[in-house]
Amino acid sequence: MSRFSFNQATANYWPMADLIAGCVEAGVDKVGLWREQVAEFGLEKTAALAKDAGLAVTSLCRGGFFNKPDWYDENRRAIDEAAVLGAPVLVLVSGGLPEGSRDIDGARAHVGDAIGQLVPYALDAGVQLAIEPLHPMFASDRCVVSTLSQALDLAAPYPSAAVGAVVDTYHLWWDDQVWAQIARAGAEGRIACFQAADWITPLPEGVLLGRGLPGEGCVELRRFREAVDAAGYDGPVEVEVFHADLWARPGAEILTATMSAYEQHVA
Repeated sequence: MSRFSFNQATANYWPMADLIAGCVEAGVDKVGLWREQVAEFGLEKTAALAKDAGLAVTSLCRGGFFNKPDWYDENRRAIDEAAVLGAPVLVLVSGGLPEGSRDIDGARAHVGDAIGQLVPYALDAGVQLAIEPLHPMFASDRCVVSTLSQALDLAAPYPSAAVGAVVDTYHLWWDDQVWAQIARAGAEGRIACFQAADWITPLPEGVLLGRGLPGEGCVELRRFREAVDAAGYDGPVEVEVFHADLWARPGAEILTATMSAYEQHVA
C-alpha cells in the first residue's frame, strides 16, 4: 500500500477536514485533490491541514479547458494553487471543441500552443503539467486529446520536467497502442501521474459517472500497473472513481473499499 493515493473525487462529498482525518486514521499518507473542494475549504487552510497531518498531495486536478476565453489566467492560478499545496503535478483536461467549431485538429494544436505558453510559469513554480487523454466519447465537449500518443506528441516540444502525461486506466484501456505508448512515455520521462479506475457497463446517462472501483469492470488494471512500473514509473498510484452510488456511501466506508480494491486488483 506504500504507493496508494486516495483521489478526493472518489469520495466526492466527503468534507475536506474529514477526508484528511479519515486518511490519517486509515494509515493513508497520499491524496490527490481537486481545485473546487480546495477552494471551498480554503487553499492555505488545506495546505496547512494536509502538511500537519503528514499527507503528501500527489496531484491537483484540474487545469486545462483551453477552449475557454480565460484559459491563460485560470491555468496560472491553478499552477499557483498546486505550488501552495506542494502538489508536484497539475492534471490538465484539455477541453473540447470551441463553440461552433468542427476543427478537432486545430483544437489539438491550440492545446499544444497553450501549454507552451504556460511552460515557463510551471517551471518557475516547480509544477509539472500533466496532459490527460480522455476516452474519445469526451472529445467534443471535454477533451480533444484522446490517446496517450496524442498527449505525448503535444508534450514533446517541451522539457519533461514541465510537461508530462497522465496514464488513466479508465480512459486508455481500449487502445491497442497503449502498451507501446506507456513504454514511450517512460523512455521520455513523461509519466507524470498514474490513475486507476475500472470501466463498468452499462454506462449511466451522461456517461461521466461510469467509473467503478478496481475489480468491478473489465480493465486489466494490474497489467497497467505492471506496464508503468516496467516503463520506470515508481510514483503514486491514485484511485479515482466517479460513481453516484459510491458517492452516496459514507466517506470512511468509501476509503476502506477503495483500499481493498486497490490491494486486490492493482497492487
